[in-house]
Amino acid sequence: MDSYTLKAVNDLPVLFRSAFNFRYFNSLQSECFSTCFQSDVNMVISAPTGSGKTVLFELCIMRLLSKFIGTDGNFIHLKGTLKTIYIAPSKALVQEKLRDWTQKLGPLGIKCLEMTGDSEFYSISNIQEADIILTTPEKFDAATRYRIKDGGLSFFSDIALVLIDEVHLLNDPRGAALEAIVSRIKMLACNPEMRSSSLSHVRFLAVSATIPNINDLAEWLVTPSQGIKRFGEEMRPVKLTTKVLGYTRAKNDFLFEKSLQNYIFDLLKQYSGGKSALIFCSTRKGAQEAAQRLSQIAMTFGNSSPFIKGREEQERLREASLSCGDKQMQSYMLYGVGYHNGGLALKDRNLIEGLFLNGDLQILCTTNTLAHGINLPAHTVIIKSTQYFNKEKGTYMEYDRSMVLQMCGRAGRPPFDDTGMVIIMTRKETVHLYENLLNGCEMVESQLLPCVTEHLTAEIVQATVSDITMAIEWMKCSYLYVRMKKNPENYSILKGLSGDRIEKHLQEICVQKVNELSQYQMVWTDEDGFLLKPLEPGRLMTKYYLKFDTMKHIIQAPANCSMEDVLHIICRAEEIAWIQLRRNEKKFLNDINNEKDCRLRFHVLDDKGKRKKRIQTREEKIFILVNDCLTGDPSVHDLSMSQDMNSVCSNGCRIAKCMKEYFLYKKSYRGALNSTLLAKCLHQKLWDDSQYLLKQLPGIGMVTAKALLSMGIKSFEALSEADPRKIELITGRKYPYGNHIKESLQSLPPKVEMIFKETDGQKQGKSKLLITLTRLSHPHNSTKRHYADMMVGIEEDNLILFHEKIRLEDFSSPYNAVALYKKPRQGKLIIKAALIVEEFSIDLHQKVIITPEINLKVHNYCPKKPSSIIHNDLTILKDDNDCTSHAQEIEQSNSNSMPSFKLLDEELEDNVVIENGDADCKIINERTVFDHIRKKAKKLPPLPVPNDACSPSLETFAFIRKRTREQHMELDNDVEFVDMQDDKFPTGTVLIQSPELREPKQNRPIFNSSNGFDLIDKGKALTELWSEGGKVATKYLDIEPRNLNQETVFDHIRKKSRNFPALASTRITRAEVINLDCDMNQNTVLNKGTFSIAQTNLGEEVQELKQALHCKTSNSSTKAGFSSINSPNGLELKTSQVPPVLMGKNNGESTVKQLQPLTSVKIRNGSPESTGEVGKESFLGFESVFSFLF
Repeated sequence: MDSYTLKAVNDLPVLFRSAFNFRYFNSLQSECFSTCFQSDVNMVISAPTGSGKTVLFELCIMRLLSKFIGTDGNFIHLKGTLKTIYIAPSKALVQEKLRDWTQKLGPLGIKCLEMTGDSEFYSISNIQEADIILTTPEKFDAATRYRIKDGGLSFFSDIALVLIDEVHLLNDPRGAALEAIVSRIKMLACNPEMRSSSLSHVRFLAVSATIPNINDLAEWLVTPSQGIKRFGEEMRPVKLTTKVLGYTRAKNDFLFEKSLQNYIFDLLKQYSGGKSALIFCSTRKGAQEAAQRLSQIAMTFGNSSPFIKGREEQERLREASLSCGDKQMQSYMLYGVGYHNGGLALKDRNLIEGLFLNGDLQILCTTNTLAHGINLPAHTVIIKSTQYFNKEKGTYMEYDRSMVLQMCGRAGRPPFDDTGMVIIMTRKETVHLYENLLNGCEMVESQLLPCVTEHLTAEIVQATVSDITMAIEWMKCSYLYVRMKKNPENYSILKGLSGDRIEKHLQEICVQKVNELSQYQMVWTDEDGFLLKPLEPGRLMTKYYLKFDTMKHIIQAPANCSMEDVLHIICRAEEIAWIQLRRNEKKFLNDINNEKDCRLRFHVLDDKGKRKKRIQTREEKIFILVNDCLTGDPSVHDLSMSQDMNSVCSNGCRIAKCMKEYFLYKKSYRGALNSTLLAKCLHQKLWDDSQYLLKQLPGIGMVTAKALLSMGIKSFEALSEADPRKIELITGRKYPYGNHIKESLQSLPPKVEMIFKETDGQKQGKSKLLITLTRLSHPHNSTKRHYADMMVGIEEDNLILFHEKIRLEDFSSPYNAVALYKKPRQGKLIIKAALIVEEFSIDLHQKVIITPEINLKVHNYCPKKPSSIIHNDLTILKDDNDCTSHAQEIEQSNSNSMPSFKLLDEELEDNVVIENGDADCKIINERTVFDHIRKKAKKLPPLPVPNDACSPSLETFAFIRKRTREQHMELDNDVEFVDMQDDKFPTGTVLIQSPELREPKQNRPIFNSSNGFDLIDKGKALTELWSEGGKVATKYLDIEPRNLNQETVFDHIRKKSRNFPALASTRITRAEVINLDCDMNQNTVLNKGTFSIAQTNLGEEVQELKQALHCKTSNSSTKAGFSSINSPNGLELKTSQVPPVLMGKNNGESTVKQLQPLTSVKIRNGSPESTGEVGKESFLGFESVFSFLF
């Protein structure tokens, strides 16, 4: 373009002219001026490096900002309403543009925001207010994924301009992220909900180096013909000559780069022509070593150094070296050689840059970051090796195409030179790649297909894709679809297929990926496979930027995952699959695995559980390296394995955090706890119980940690109490090193106390646990925040009850949290609480032991109160052979049932609840009851049986004794009174005030044949009365129905007390707690007559109650449930039906007994109220009941 057609800066509005420090735009900029500044069409521009493409970005930004200029010329800016997204392949390029645009556009109130791995301190409000967001593809993708829940995509509606620098990055593996985010923006722009937003009219501007398939990029970005601009080498201000040299590979990439230093001097002598030269090295140390090597060679020439033109230049270098603080640099500068990297002091860095720009320093060895930073052009550029060490992946990788082109762009100084020279030193097998790159012949292909599953999941999580048709549409918005149609063979598609077949193949890929995600429960699909919704595993894979195969390993992990299991999953992760097991590493790894000092926590084991003698796979290598690293004092010092180890720790920490959240989602306590602890260990490269924990503090390395350990200081508490002067003495350092060491404790989070206890009350039917956190120290004045995970769970059940993430500096102290749990019915329950701090090993652990709840009330008794008999169980046992009818209305006297001795649970026998405790009353517990029963049972007299009595058979007694013993062993303390369900037989506790018993004049037989007594006689009722220290009187009597009142009850008792047997002369002066339990025969009926209780020396009140008690019978069958009978004088009876039980045989026939309905008696006229329960067996004497005690 002729000079007279160049566009002037004055063609811009006055507001924007100050942004440029020149009067006219160059030919390329003038050619694109009208399209960039005077229209809103999408553009794709291909031009050589150094041709001024950055100005085109600025013109597009000014076009967008001109919309804020009113008709009166005033600039009315609305913050964040029209956003520009600048995407560059490297952080250095982003930071360079950030400095330039902040300086140029800052006076207009334009706010620029950096979003890279180096800038983590930004919030949603910062993003909302920003006008220009400068980012890398991976960071922009990850940031919008991670913040989806708190509005990560909310600012998308304000995006109006997208600037893509070095768009040929699509050809690199990193290009998949760029392709994904651009496709996401395109999809959202087509959303009908965005019609009224700026995003619906978003503009794309993509620039790249010279590429052959620029039309494919234009098709992807929907660019019209007037927006496609292609420029060749004629636009480069200085003619550039390129050379690509190939060299034989060494044993490893590190040695290969080091060997190239031997060829640099010859290349400079041949191609530089005595002019300035930049030598790009991949590391800072490599730049220093290259400068050292060149200065040593120049030293051999004596005073006539090939890199110094004359004495004046040599004098200037000598004077400059005196002001340089770096001693190595001083010696190199004397020979015209220097180095430049980020590790230099600012003063030294400025000195070196000035000397190089003035031409006094001819050779400058630097790192690749200088290619994007300060503009230091040179005549000759040498790229020493095309590989660099990637810290994130832990391996050597090829430079990005954009990085190589940026380095080449430093060659040629327009004001001083009319030519430039570029020399690329690489391996022989990669020579053709860089030749095509420099000649502009390399086709840009898509890299999305290998990782389409992960990116498709991200779109489903962010709701960009909600069904299968939108998923297919998203793939059609990608650059992959464009290149599939142009070069199908590169994507495993047969050549010559029509466009419809290719689209169908794309649909098949999409459906296949969705089915895989659905199979592993990362997305939900309906029955037709049409609708798509994200599930928690898919969200976690998206949030932590994990590979699909890695997430599958996490999903397949056992629920009770141990620390070792978590570590094995990390070793199989796809993110570190590039690590290889080299032959020369095997012996060293075998020795570490079989060390006898047990330094490692975990070892690689064989099938028999013994340590493997030989390491054979990369997973085993990784497992050994991690365990060795986490000891705090690793044995690995080899550079290659150390780099592998660092990569495993950085990636493993991220994977472990994902596993923690996955196990929290699954409510797995062990898995979540172990993953949380391992994530912290990998971050600090120390086990949580390591003796070198002080290495977690800044400024304390391995040497200092060992010195402190020799003093016995291996914890933070011990260090805080240590004497600074003693620390200096032990470490051999000078004052005030000890003070600095103690000041490092300020990086710790504030001290917190945790109290974990059981509390009263219930919520949602569950009991409560209270966790209280109290901050014991004030947080230090620091911008850094410390987080901790508080987890409460049951380890035996592997169940999380409560989880919360807490910021230790900001929580309101004291902080209370409640965890709900269900009390156990049997056994103990151990509940644990843990407060795990993310970065430091200052965790808190506590536990609470929960025991089963027992519904047992132990009553007090007063031994010398006036005696008044209280019968708590009224039951009737009928004969089972006369079963024609059942009583519907029953009024019966009180009869004591079988005692139960299981009064307290075994685990809580000492924790007895006392009710209404009086000072003069004794407390009854299980031990006192059994001791008293054993004592009194031994004193019981024998039971005389008359010869004419018809006693039951020995077989019947043995059977009943066995059943009684089994019954007492199975009693349930939690059963309540009158709560009869199915075949359960509850028991109750009855307080009986025993009268004084005196020695009788004669023994009376317990079985009276005069009444025709038989144990299983028809039409007779057996009534039993229990008394402390006495015997049981049993008698069959005819029962006549009559009206039941208090007078008849006591008269009946007086009359029948004469039939009681003789009792031992034991004086009972206190009440005893007895569990009652008795059986009744099936379908038992009461014959007409009066029901009576066997007589005993009970006292006048008992005799009156005996005369008042009688019962009514009927011939109808018993109904299920409970019924109440109101009798005169306030006596109330309750009955319920109980199921039949097969008791035994009598005369060769089976005897089926019916448990008599439960009866409760309440005297409403002020007498004590009594209740009772039905048991399982009839009482047949003390010998059968207490047989298991002897």
